[in-house]
Amino acid sequence: MASGNAIRGSRVGAGPMGEAERGESAPRLRISFWCSNGHETQPSFASDAQVPDNWDCPRCGFPAGQDRDNPPDPPRTEPYKTHLAYVRERRSDADGEAILAEALAKLRGEI
Repeated sequence: MASGNAIRGSRVGAGPMGEAERGESAPRLRISFWCSNGHETQPSFASDAQVPDNWDCPRCGFPAGQDRDNPPDPPRTEPYKTHLAYVRERRSDADGEAILAEALAKLRGEI
């Protein structure tokens, strides 16, 4: 037999919620965005909201635009560079030879 508690199993805010209780929804627009992989996304926006130019595709993460035939390019990812690769960008081979010669001269006690 039930314990007599009429609200057993319910919580604050539970119950049927309709337009009468929460008010009317704002008018919405569904805008299509396409990414470079051809995925279509249709987020909804309030009719008076400013629609962004780009939207992230939820399937692949690439940026998506509103022009189906000309979607935004995917971001270019640079490969991992080692410390030596960064040094080679800053210094020429001649600079490296000069630095090496100076360091060897210090070690030999010539300087």
